[in-house]
Amino acid sequence: MKAIQIVEPRKIAMLDDVARPETAEGEVLVRCSHVALCGSNMGQYTGKGLWGDIDFPNPVGWAGHENIGRIVESRCEGWQEGDLVLAQPEGYYGFAEYIISKPPAIARLPQDAANPASLIVAQPLATVLRALSKTGDVLGKSCAVIGQGPMGLIFTHVLRLMGASMVIATDVLDWRLEWSRRYGADHVIDASKEDVVARVKELTNDGMVDFVVEAVGFVDSLKTAAYLPRHGGRLFVFGMPHYQLQEFPWYHVFRNEIQINTCVGPECGAFFQTAVDMVLDDRASGLTEMVTPLMPWEKAPEAFEMYAECAKDSLKLTLEF
Repeated sequence: MKAIQIVEPRKIAMLDDVARPETAEGEVLVRCSHVALCGSNMGQYTGKGLWGDIDFPNPVGWAGHENIGRIVESRCEGWQEGDLVLAQPEGYYGFAEYIISKPPAIARLPQDAANPASLIVAQPLATVLRALSKTGDVLGKSCAVIGQGPMGLIFTHVLRLMGASMVIATDVLDWRLEWSRRYGADHVIDASKEDVVARVKELTNDGMVDFVVEAVGFVDSLKTAAYLPRHGGRLFVFGMPHYQLQEFPWYHVFRNEIQINTCVGPECGAFFQTAVDMVLDDRASGLTEMVTPLMPWEKAPEAFEMYAECAKDSLKLTLEF
């Protein structure tokens, strides 16, 4: 089967003779039609930050985890060969033509979907739904989202969907902020040109915001995010920290009694079907527009480099077999 292997920083090998994985009881084998790139893949690709000490080459197929395809073998009751599914691969070995998956990290898609690739956005949406299930409600609350990559844009959209009274979006790329407006941001702040903390203070009449999502994980973005919640407000650290140890204004957070929460991991599978259903109806169908660009599998080296460099309108970049 076809598969990708990151063999050294910023270099991938395109393999075509990898053995297909074998299913165990309770699992399905999916032949993928699409796999998307994720910001969490970029550290392993560039070898920077936390990933600076990992061994190269990486395991074959690692760490793709946003896949769409059809079941070609099922050893799981209720799932049939031929079903079109959104699937999260076991072990995150998703940069491959065939993957192993099992419930709950699998969801049914319309068998006659006109554009199945666009539905891949349901996977990151599921991670956002899981994250927001771990914190208090946002109905009537003022919110800010630091970072407007795919995850930040989904947070911006879902916070608006859940009844936030105000959503402020920040990023260092102006083209991403254009997308923020499309997904319901009331205010956008170009962090490359403005003081984000001062601007949020101005927008809230010195009150700051009730709830902040940090969706980047870099040192500067985490530091900025810490100063945005009001006294007793909430900070959700969603972006993967870039380093094991990094500077953070703990004294400010401590004195202002800011509540911090985090969320990461494959458990988002429990939200897969809900996310798919939302993408299929008016609640979140607009998110499918961020599945761009769509590139052939053979251009994976170019795609990884585009994603690492934040090429314009490269959001939920998806490879097609």
